[in-house]
Amino acid sequence: MTTRLIWFRNDLRITDNKALYKACSDNQVTVKSTFIATPKQWHKHHMAPRQARFIYENLLHLQQALAEIGIPLIYHQCEDFNASVEWLKDFCIKEQVKEIFFNCQYEINEYRRDEYLKQSLGDKVICQDHHDSVLLQPGTVLNGNLEMYKVYTPFRREFLLKLKESDTRSLTSPKVRKSGAIKIEKTIPPFDYPFTKVHADFSSGEKFALQKLRRFCHEKVKNYADQRNFPATDGTSKLSPYLAIGVISPRQCYNRLLTEFPDVLENPKSGAFSWLNELIWREFYRHLIVAYPFLCMEKPFIKWTNKIQWSDKEEHLNAWQEGITGYPIVDAAMRQLNTMGWIHNRLRMITASFLVKDLLINWRSGELYFMSQLLDGDLTANNGGWQWSASTGTDAAPYFRIFNPTAQGERFDPNGVFLRKWLPELKEIPDEYIHNPDYWLKKNGFKSNYPLPIIDHNQARKQALAAFEAVKE
Repeated sequence: MTTRLIWFRNDLRITDNKALYKACSDNQVTVKSTFIATPKQWHKHHMAPRQARFIYENLLHLQQALAEIGIPLIYHQCEDFNASVEWLKDFCIKEQVKEIFFNCQYEINEYRRDEYLKQSLGDKVICQDHHDSVLLQPGTVLNGNLEMYKVYTPFRREFLLKLKESDTRSLTSPKVRKSGAIKIEKTIPPFDYPFTKVHADFSSGEKFALQKLRRFCHEKVKNYADQRNFPATDGTSKLSPYLAIGVISPRQCYNRLLTEFPDVLENPKSGAFSWLNELIWREFYRHLIVAYPFLCMEKPFIKWTNKIQWSDKEEHLNAWQEGITGYPIVDAAMRQLNTMGWIHNRLRMITASFLVKDLLINWRSGELYFMSQLLDGDLTANNGGWQWSASTGTDAAPYFRIFNPTAQGERFDPNGVFLRKWLPELKEIPDEYIHNPDYWLKKNGFKSNYPLPIIDHNQARKQALAAFEAVKE
């Protein structure tokens, strides 16, 4: 009897999983599945210990869900991607696998791994890859010259036109196999990788993620455009950790949005469209790394920015990482990141701008630190966001756009509610001084251990402009 193998990677769900659905299309064949942990590779990619724990927790849910439909999940751990291919080759021979199904990953190392697998298996085993983590396949949204867009707005315009014409329906979970449900013979052991506890806001499991999606679309999306920039308000979806490892799919997000707001595409000023816009940004960055693989290699899209003379002040980088810069909105944001492994999107931009434009520290240091902390670590989105903030990427903020951290805090957390949550040493400071506490601290004899600003923003702004203008072509 023919044996098919499903290779799970960043698609840890049974509903709307293209590779799984296709592999199970014939109920007469034997279907098995595998997940391969590669700790050494994860270290190279700076995976956050809390994301490793989150993957593990969701993998246990996946193992149970697969068992209920009669599919065993075989777990294997090896060092890196090359070793995973070698193990797969041996497994396919041993188990007489004729077809292997997996969903595409677009990062350059993952792409090369999959190409190596195809070459290694040759015509002995048929490889079927599927574009599952995107609404539209990379390479299908092109400009008039059949090239990838370098600017987001025209990309979105063309993307929406193609989205209307595309089949984006969510797939059901596979039916129970002919052989029936099975018992789990061996629980998956913890990975040989550091684990950090996952914050309580992010429970694991596909069912929980779908409930979180439904609740967000039903209760909060209508106000998303108005509330999304205010970190003290619980107005965002917090679904990014689930999208990053594929516990839910972008199609499920889009279809749930359509269920609640059927006219979303006709109302570009609505909260629903505003959230859809975020999903399209996610697609934009994925499409970009396929068109420009060097973005996965710590290279800027704007080549001349490689010449910028970055600061090497380690004490500034450490202060930023620890949330002790003396700029409250930056410090509160970094402490949220360090505690939750998640950071509000507006705050991602503010903290990134501060590191690059105020401290003049290489954006790569920020990108790496975020990956080492983020529960929703995703190279494409993280790199895209950092290069946007650093003015080094495609469709980036112009280099002379520099956030004033104090003004940003006053605008998006006017009463300091978010600040006081994460900066308890400022809880006694009146609202009028909460975003500029050094004046109040001086006046009151420094009755707090909150630090003074490590730099002067106005002076730092001038230095950043000079650094960019010195090398601009």
